[in-house]
Amino acid sequence: MAAGGYADLREKLQSPHREKQRVISAPYNGRKRKLEAEAGEAGLPGLCGGADEYEHSKYHSDYDDERQGEARRVKQGIRQVRLFTADQCTQIETQIDDVVSRAEKGIYRDHTVDRAPLRNKYFFGEGYTYGSQLEKRGPGQERLYPKGDVDDIPEWVHDLVIKKLVDHRIIPEGFVNSAVINDYQPGGCIVSHVDPIHIFERPIVSVSFFSDSALCFGCKFQFKPIRVSEPVYYLPVRRGSVTVLSDYAADEITHCIRPQDIRERRAVIILRKTRTDAPRLESKLLTSSVLPVHMSNRLSNSDRYQVVLKQKRSHRKADPDAAHRPRILEMDKEENRRSVILPKHRRRSDCASENYWRKTHDCVDDEDEEGDDGGGIDSPVRKVKMRRH
Repeated sequence: MAAGGYADLREKLQSPHREKQRVISAPYNGRKRKLEAEAGEAGLPGLCGGADEYEHSKYHSDYDDERQGEARRVKQGIRQVRLFTADQCTQIETQIDDVVSRAEKGIYRDHTVDRAPLRNKYFFGEGYTYGSQLEKRGPGQERLYPKGDVDDIPEWVHDLVIKKLVDHRIIPEGFVNSAVINDYQPGGCIVSHVDPIHIFERPIVSVSFFSDSALCFGCKFQFKPIRVSEPVYYLPVRRGSVTVLSDYAADEITHCIRPQDIRERRAVIILRKTRTDAPRLESKLLTSSVLPVHMSNRLSNSDRYQVVLKQKRSHRKADPDAAHRPRILEMDKEENRRSVILPKHRRRSDCASENYWRKTHDCVDDEDEEGDDGGGIDSPVRKVKMRRH
C-alpha cells in the first residue's frame, strides 16, 4: 500500500488541493441563508448588497487560508541541504558532460537515453516507461523496463554523490538503485507530476548542478503558448544543494520545473529506490495497434517490443536557441495570440486547454483549405475532414 493509503497513482491524482478548490468555489446559492446570517451579524446591509461583497471577501479569505495551509504541509515534507562545494560541483558536472558525450556517440543502451525538446533524460540502474507507450494509458500505468534495458549506475555517481549522501545520513546505505540525470537547456521544463507512487519508494532525493533554479508545487500547465499558474509553494534550488521530498510534498501535490526558472543550463541527479512490487514491463503488455497488420503478424514478441517502444522516443536534440522563441518566453501574450488566430465568434475566455487549442488550429487550417478549394461548409470535403477530427 502506497503512502497515504492509496495503491494507485490515479487515485492520488484526485489530489486534495483540487478537491478543496472545488469546495471553496461552491455555488453561492447553496449558502445564501448562512451568508445572510453572517452578513447580518457583521452589520452588513441586506443580501442583495453587502452579502455579495461579504461572499466575495469570504471566498478570497478562505482560498488564501487553504493555499497557505497547503504550503505549510508542502514545506513540512521538504528537507534541503547545501552539501556540495563549488569544486565538487565542477567535478560532478564534468562527469555529466561525459555522460552527454557518450550518449551522443551511441555508447549507451537504447532505453538509457530519452530525448525531449530542451531536456534530455538518462536512466541508470532502473528506468521506466510512461503510460502512453502502453495500451492502457494515463497516470498509474508506468512500468519499469525489463532488467538490463538500461545501463548500470556509473561508478562516479556512487563515489561522488551517493556516498556523500550516505555519510551525511540523508539516505541509508544501499537505498539507491535508480539514478536519473535530467539535463535542461534554458527554457526547458517538466510539467506537473507526482513521481509514480507504485514505482518508487519515498523519499525522492535530487541534487542540482550547473546553475540555480526552482521547484514549484501545485502548478497547472497550459499550452500553445505554454504558461504556468502560480505555485502553491515555490522552492529555490541552488547549485550543489540536495532536496529531499517525502510525505505531503512527494505524494499529495504535484511538482514541476517551470520554463521561466531555467535561465541557464541546469542538470539534476534524481536518486530513488524502486518498490519491490513495482510492475515491470513485459512485451505482452504493449499494444501492437501502432503497427501495420502485416508487420505485426510477422514480428516476434521481442521485435514488436522494440518497435513499439521506439515509436515514442524522440531523437530531437535539445536546441539552446529554442529558449528564445516566443513559445517559451512570451507566456503573457495569450490574448494577442488568440485575437489574431481565432475568428471573433469563436473566441472565448476558457479556451486555454491543450486539446481546445489543437482542435481550434486544426479547424482554422481546414477552413483555409476549404477557401483554397472553393468548397462550402456543406461540401463533401468539409464533412470528411470533420469526421476525421
